[in-house]
Amino acid sequence: MNGALQFSLLDLTEAPSLGPLGSTVQRTELTEGAWVDFRPGWLAGSDELFGRLQQAVPWRAERRKMYDRVVDVPRLLCFYDEGEALPDPLLTQARDALAAYYAAELGEPFATAGLCLYRDGRDSVAWHGDTIGRGSSEDTIVAILSLGAPRTLALRPVGGGPAIRHEVGHGDLLVMGGSCQRTWQHAIPKTARPTGPRISVQFRPRGVR
Repeated sequence: MNGALQFSLLDLTEAPSLGPLGSTVQRTELTEGAWVDFRPGWLAGSDELFGRLQQAVPWRAERRKMYDRVVDVPRLLCFYDEGEALPDPLLTQARDALAAYYAAELGEPFATAGLCLYRDGRDSVAWHGDTIGRGSSEDTIVAILSLGAPRTLALRPVGGGPAIRHEVGHGDLLVMGGSCQRTWQHAIPKTARPTGPRISVQFRPRGVR
């Protein structure tokens, strides 16, 4: 597997640990009942967890049909369904902490975890929102924990409009809520800048894909 992470000097601690949420979470209200929460550096020492996941997760490459041809998905993937053990105890702690914090708004626990490995700036994900599952018709919450090199996560309204951009990496938390999955789109654009690998961990409730 290609890609070496350049460790952040600000992220070197004795052991990875989750910080508080509460007043450290910055909420941005969007349109049509959508919102985004951002908590920079929620997981201190996250580069150590990145290294563990990069080695332990059974990453797989996928191919998907696009128009009239089949193409490689530009990132590596692994999905942990409801009831499956997560690949590291810290991810279980993160999922449970997020479920407790968002319990009143979400009304149900986070049940699955999807992991993506962006090996370098050529790996990406195009503009999209939920088109299958409950997120296409119901308000929900998707929480994303970013590990490794920072990458741009961009959001824009469905149908077009000005984009909002966050640089996420090294333990940052970004949470999309309300109608965000169906009224806004998000993407990780390609970049020509030299950049190291990034792992995205997406926690979702049951039936949200």
